[in-house]
Amino acid sequence: MESSSPSEDPIASVADKQAITEAAQDPATPARVAAAPAATRKLVYHAEVRVKVADLDRANARMDSLTRTYGAYVSDASETRQDGERQHQMKIRVVPSRFHAMLGSLNGLGALVSKTLGTDDVTAEHADVSARLGTKRALEQRYVALLSQAKKVSDILEIEEKLAEVRGDIESTESRLKTLNDLVAYSTITLTYFQELPLNAPDAPVLSFGSRLVQSFYDGWELLTGLVLALVTAWPLLLGGALGLWGLRAWRQRRRQQTAATSA
Repeated sequence: MESSSPSEDPIASVADKQAITEAAQDPATPARVAAAPAATRKLVYHAEVRVKVADLDRANARMDSLTRTYGAYVSDASETRQDGERQHQMKIRVVPSRFHAMLGSLNGLGALVSKTLGTDDVTAEHADVSARLGTKRALEQRYVALLSQAKKVSDILEIEEKLAEVRGDIESTESRLKTLNDLVAYSTITLTYFQELPLNAPDAPVLSFGSRLVQSFYDGWELLTGLVLALVTAWPLLLGGALGLWGLRAWRQRRRQQTAATSA
């Protein structure tokens, strides 16, 4: 009697399918992506501009008008005042077709201090992320199909675990693709404009009569202690002067006595 062939192991089938899918996703053997035509390249434009203005409030009003004119929007803004300077910083998002025109309009805000422009080509990264996302979605569908066919609890748990991992990868890949699409769709201008403020000297404090009286007493005490310390410091000079004066008086007295004796 012929022996019956063993039935197919579902876990082995899952492992085989997973191995095939992981081989397709292996970063060491990425799929070749053909060079995109110039018209379809994914370019990210960005610039950093710093401008000195005469009136910050007028510059704010001017920027509100410019963003409306070019159909742009401000994704982030902040204003600070410190070290004799009032500064406003904003991040402007504008479509690439109006990027350079808006940059030119910023020169009218005031005196240009610095301007830095850059372009990033993300065509290859965008194609790679899109391909990976398609592969992960296909893998998700395979796990869903296997899950519907699984009978054992252990098989179901293992497939659900793998499915959760794949769906987590899909979410992160979709997030990166969304970020790339946003950077390509809207160029970024980081604008900083500032106004120098005059440094006013602080007013002298107004002292009351009582405060002035206390201050005068303190000044007098300082003067008295200063004189005492000066006398103590100059004691060699005082001693020398006293000895010199005593010697001079003694000499004059002897001279008068000699003169009186000669006259007699």
